Amino acid sequence: MGLEVGMGALVWLLIPLLAAIGAGVWGSWATRTRRVRGDGPELDGYARFRAAMEKPHSRT
Repeated sequence: MGLEVGMGALVWLLIPLLAAIGAGVWGSWATRTRRVRGDGPELDGYARFRAAMEKPHSRT
């Protein structure tokens, strides 16, 4: 009976260990460095938006 109790305790200790390892992997993935695109695409989109808003609208 002593072996079952010891194995049960080991299993219960493995659960938080695996959770901590999973949290570490997720944390390293979430904070990875990403390539910076710069402001080019955003500024191009804003310029197209401004040009569209400055056009005279015709009423139909």
